[in-house]
Parts: sequence; structure tokens; C-alpha cells
Amino acid sequence: MKVDLTGKVAVVTGGGGILCSVMAKALAKAGAKVAILDLRAEAAEAVAEEIKADGGVAIGLSANVLELASLQEADAKITAALGPCDILINGAGGNNPKGTTSKEYLTKEDLAEKIEGVTTFFDLDPAGVGFVFNLNFLGTLLPTQVFCKHMAANNGGNVINISSMNAYCPLTKIPAYSGAKAAISNFTQWLAVHFSKVNIRVNAIAPGFFLTNQNRALVSNPDGTWTPRGNTIIAHTPMGKFGKPEDLNGALLFLLDDEAAGFVNGIVIPVDGGFSAFSGV
Repeated sequence: MKVDLTGKVAVVTGGGGILCSVMAKALAKAGAKVAILDLRAEAAEAVAEEIKADGGVAIGLSANVLELASLQEADAKITAALGPCDILINGAGGNNPKGTTSKEYLTKEDLAEKIEGVTTFFDLDPAGVGFVFNLNFLGTLLPTQVFCKHMAANNGGNVINISSMNAYCPLTKIPAYSGAKAAISNFTQWLAVHFSKVNIRVNAIAPGFFLTNQNRALVSNPDGTWTPRGNTIIAHTPMGKFGKPEDLNGALLFLLDDEAAGFVNGIVIPVDGGFSAFSGV
């Protein structure tokens, strides 16, 4: 794809992770000046160094997407170094074990006695569930509040949120994450309408199953074979494989191209190998 983002300043939250680091590199390849934000400064700086080594322009900064002051401080540094934000990729997010059940289904036996190490729906920690919602939803809302002020003032910009297959059909065991990602899809639509008069387009990408540091131990064994959950995912993905991080770049660049997608606003694009189209039968 020949997408020209020359002169644009892109901010990528969660940019030190596997998926968003690849997105950041794709933005730089298209000519954007990229600010990589991550809770871990070393991870953000490492991605920025890779981009610079490849001839791009980038900076890496530590920022907490749940703290307004942290984001405002990052914004000031980015504006001074690169200019005001034109593109925001809200990539920060994730799950927490305290918002996760141990089993796919509740049985009466689970109620009969408390089993060590087994978390039922009734054992879910409200604080853990709240953390997951905050990380995903507030972790998208707060950066949007901070970085989209520039876009509104300059009459134009692009926001890409990261939803999930969970937003279409919730996966077993992870009610907090599923609900939080459904909120992201809804928020994407809300923002698209709200920002429409200041020429800010807001869309989202819903990745299917990709190997990341967060899910690797859940879906793959040390020897590289799939766990039972990994095999279930493969069986329900018609293309029969996990996605590669680079598979997200086409949707990303399409949505950011004002010539190709200038009238595309408020949508969520699945990039899932057919997972959302398959009934399981």
C-alpha cells in the first residue's frame, strides 16, 4: 500500500508491545513522525531506536494511560520534539487474572466446595474487574482527551482504537476483558459522531488471535505445540492459523489514508482469519 503520512505526527499508546510496535514501524515507513508511549520506558525507547535505525523519526516515552498528568507531560514533550498529534493509535490495554474465571462453565460441583486455585464467577475480584475496564476503556478515553485537542484545534485528524473479537462474541473465562472491548467498539462509534464536526475520523481494528506476550502461555506450550485453548482457537479460525502482527497494517493504513478512507467513520474492522464469520459448525 502506498500511503503517504509525511509530515504527520502519530502517537501510539502501548507502543512497546508486539502488535503496536509493528504498527508504529508501519506508520514510520509511511512517513509519519512517531511517538511511542508505553508504561515501560525501555520498551518504548527500544522501538523508537529501531525506527530511527531504519531511517525514520521517532521518540519513545514512558506514560501511564490511566493518569491524566502523565499523558499531559508526554503530550508536552511530543509537541516540543515532533509537533502536535495528528494520528492517535489507542493500543494500550490488556486483561488481568483477577477478572478471569478458571473454567469455561460453572457446575454445581463448583458451588459445593471451594477448590484451591479455582476461581468461579462468584469469586471474581471487583477490583480486578475494575482494573481491566479502566485499563481498556479509560486507557482509551484519557489519551483521546489529551491528544485530540490538537486535532480539533487544527481541524483534522485520525483516531484508531483497538477492539477485539471479544466485542463481537465474548470468549469464555474472560468476562471483564470481553465487556471492556465491547465498550471500546461502542465508544468508537460515539466518538466518530461526536468529533465529526471537527473533521476527526474515529475507527477501530478488532484483531482476531495473534500471539502476544500476554496470551502466549495460555495458547502455546514451551515446545511450540498448542494448548487445548490454542487448539480451540485454531479450530474456530477458518484460515487455520494465528495472525502475524504485520497482518494488521493493511487495515491500519487504509483507515488512516484520507484519500482511500476519507468517508469511512465509526466502523470496526475485524482482522481475524474468518473467526467472526464462523459459527463453529
